[in-house]
Amino acid sequence: MSALLVAGVELGGTKCVCVVGTGPDDVRAIERVPTTSPVETLAAIEAVLDRWLGFAALGISSFGPVGIDRAAPDWGHITATTKPGWTNASIAPRLAARYGVPVGFDTDVVGAAIGEARWGAARGLADLAYITIGTGVGVGLIAGGKPLSGLTHAELGHLRPRRLAGDDFPGICCFHGDCVEGLAAGPAIAARAGKPGDQLAPDDPAWAPVADAIAQLCHALVLTGVPRRIVFGGGVAIGTPHLLPRIRTALTDSLGSYGNVALLGDMNAFIAPAGLGDRAGPLGAILIAQAAL
Repeated sequence: MSALLVAGVELGGTKCVCVVGTGPDDVRAIERVPTTSPVETLAAIEAVLDRWLGFAALGISSFGPVGIDRAAPDWGHITATTKPGWTNASIAPRLAARYGVPVGFDTDVVGAAIGEARWGAARGLADLAYITIGTGVGVGLIAGGKPLSGLTHAELGHLRPRRLAGDDFPGICCFHGDCVEGLAAGPAIAARAGKPGDQLAPDDPAWAPVADAIAQLCHALVLTGVPRRIVFGGGVAIGTPHLLPRIRTALTDSLGSYGNVALLGDMNAFIAPAGLGDRAGPLGAILIAQAAL
């Protein structure tokens, strides 16, 4: 029996990707709309989905923070976001009411992690972490083949790393200043260096504290005992070829000889670039939809 046709929406901070299909080899259509206000953006998404009526389920992977507890009043909503106008925006409940199909909802990084686990750089692994470094820093965790969550989803991009000696850059996170996101996201790199990361030389001094902050995030993930692989996506991680080697070196130095580091295997494989590129999120949304059936 062939897989049922489902729709997915990756709701991002700058754009939304709508897709209909069953998997990477069966994408029937894909469309992008800009993320502006909730009113305009959701109307544009609905205009796309209305043309695809007949899908059996809908999966949504969204920027956050979001409500993922189905028993809570804020399920399917964006919650305490810094994106103007989006706090408390209803996403999944609105689309579920409109289309009358099962709806799955999770974070954008969890969606990407699910996609990479099924079809990408972590194919065949039931336990992984997906880190995106772009406008922000986010982490999606999968354990035993399922998204890892409890009270809410992980917000590990806001861990507070130990600072490199002599580094007094205050960071740019409006909540924490020098959390990982405040030190290593794309806007943080530009604020520190005075120009975007894609204009910086590989040996620019700005890269050392960026790699160190991300490596400390990876250190924390390793010590959870969960990921068998850490997959990196996002414009900064994928668009900066020299960054992952720096992170591997910094992580190795940070871990030292503690524990059975041999479990991690080849560090070049343990810290890996996304295999699906910018398709990880939309394909993950398809999987979220399939899980909702």
